[in-house]
Amino acid sequence: MPGVLKDKVAVVTGGGRGIGKAFALRYVEEGAKVFLPDINLAQAEETVKEINAKGGQAATVQCDISDEASCQNMANEAVKAFGKVDILVNNAAIWAEVNITPWNQWTVEQWEKIMKVNVIGTWLVCKAVAPIMEKAKSGKIINIASNVARVPAAQVFLPYACSKGTMYTFTHAMARALGPSNINVNAIAPGYTTTQASLNQRDSDGTFKLATAEQTFQRRESTDDLLGAAVFFASAASDFITGQVLFIDGGTVMI
Repeated sequence: MPGVLKDKVAVVTGGGRGIGKAFALRYVEEGAKVFLPDINLAQAEETVKEINAKGGQAATVQCDISDEASCQNMANEAVKAFGKVDILVNNAAIWAEVNITPWNQWTVEQWEKIMKVNVIGTWLVCKAVAPIMEKAKSGKIINIASNVARVPAAQVFLPYACSKGTMYTFTHAMARALGPSNINVNAIAPGYTTTQASLNQRDSDGTFKLATAEQTFQRRESTDDLLGAAVFFASAASDFITGQVLFIDGGTVMI
């Protein structure tokens, strides 16, 4: 039985590992071809090999989303590989090196790096890819936000929380801007999710305990918990939904 994303092409930034890889694998199961730009090319190539070995279609290119030329090259390479872009998942972000830190002990350099990648980088990717969708008069953009901007932990992840809180406004604004071209723009806001990056963080056990204590469902969140929404926002089932931020965090943020 064909999947709901049959013959679609999805670009998943940072698709070599973690949430991005989980999305890519699921999209392939649903019939999509995936393009996985990543700053860590070796890691992305391993994911591409894994997908292609199973009969899927995947390709990659090295991309630093904070660099405009790199983003434009990525968009060009995606079209060269698969001819179009139907779905864009803005997943790439600085997270692995973010640790619990008092609000006044972050450095200016940390603030600038996080905002340049997580906010400006997401904008640059859209700037490169959206024209492809505008020409086709169709597309799905899914921004990966976070619930961290709405929970008490924001104070100890401050620049990261601010960067992800910006994704709410960015999603609303881009939905308005691209709606006339029949492009949907929505966001998924996960809670503290079990990935290798989060497990490698300083005092990850303590952070998981803190996050789980605030949830309605008292267990650790996994990437599997996000896959249904990722497919829904990428599919025709969400054609009349845009500008929305969906919190998937076990019932922590309720709006």
